[in-house]
Amino acid sequence: MKKVDYIVVGLGIAGISFCEELEHHQKSFVAFDSSKDASTKVAAGVINPVVLKRFTPVWNAKKHLSSSILFYQQLSKKINHKLFKETSMFRLFKSVAEQNNWMVASDKKELENFLDPKIINQNIPHVKGPFGFGKVNSTGSVDTVALVENYKIYLERINSFQNNEFDHSLLAIQNQQISYNHIIAKHIVFCEGATVVKNPYFPKKEKRSEAPILIPNKGEYLIVKSIDLKLDIMIKSSLFIIPLGNDYYKVGATYDRDDVSVQVTPQAREELVSKLKEIITCDFEVVDQVAGLRPTTRDRRPFLGSLNESKQMVFFNGLGTRGITAAPSLAKILFNYIENNTEIPTEINIRRIYKW
Repeated sequence: MKKVDYIVVGLGIAGISFCEELEHHQKSFVAFDSSKDASTKVAAGVINPVVLKRFTPVWNAKKHLSSSILFYQQLSKKINHKLFKETSMFRLFKSVAEQNNWMVASDKKELENFLDPKIINQNIPHVKGPFGFGKVNSTGSVDTVALVENYKIYLERINSFQNNEFDHSLLAIQNQQISYNHIIAKHIVFCEGATVVKNPYFPKKEKRSEAPILIPNKGEYLIVKSIDLKLDIMIKSSLFIIPLGNDYYKVGATYDRDDVSVQVTPQAREELVSKLKEIITCDFEVVDQVAGLRPTTRDRRPFLGSLNESKQMVFFNGLGTRGITAAPSLAKILFNYIENNTEIPTEINIRRIYKW
């Protein structure tokens, strides 16, 4: 029988961030994950403090930003693979009105550090930009595939990972301890992303409206190759264009709340190809297409904490489209809640669902 402080279920960005917090505090743990289609692996991997559709700040942007960049830089050294690349992001303007809205937004206190007020009119080869661009500061990209794959290898090396699907029917809670197969733990943290809807301990529907508590949101991306594009910046328009190196780019994403599969679709491919052709003028080749499910919530805030007074069973979920940026600082909040009895802010406390 193996005894640990924690069992962690799921190794997307939530699970990885929490495991890192446990290691930092010298807590023992075993992480379970068998998913090949975790949303983290197919996420854009963009660190960006601004909602560029509406020119508004991302929730808690300053706090999450400082934590996340340092997190990925330190983790890169641990797993001996560069994860974070500081990359400029240009927002492509489609009209004079968007230019004006950008300049108004850049003058707001909460955005002045993130939005460069100057309209950039430089010619970017093969990118249509008749109204110019706006530069977002403090941006970068994370190699999400390398993050997940290399972190699992690291946990295997320290004997803290099991590449198995977690079987909830084998979980037992008794005598103030968690037991699962041959493992005894003090706490279990579910970081299952959109698959948490299959977890029998997670509530499925709101009591008042019968609406789902967690809403899977499918996203599909393309990997394209273009020899002529030669971008070294990220472009945001109706989609993201993210340079991966060696003439490869990640392009996306779609948003679909009706299809909860992780299968790629010809409709998404057609949509993304069409939008990309509206932005660039050079040839490109689609070399891959990937899909994943984002775990989103009704109020666009994550779920942290336990559903009752006991802290043996805890959830870390609902990170949506901002998980790459927010997860490291949220992991600290969750750890302090469990170990130091600090309160989780109401807006991200999972118990707020009881009011829905």
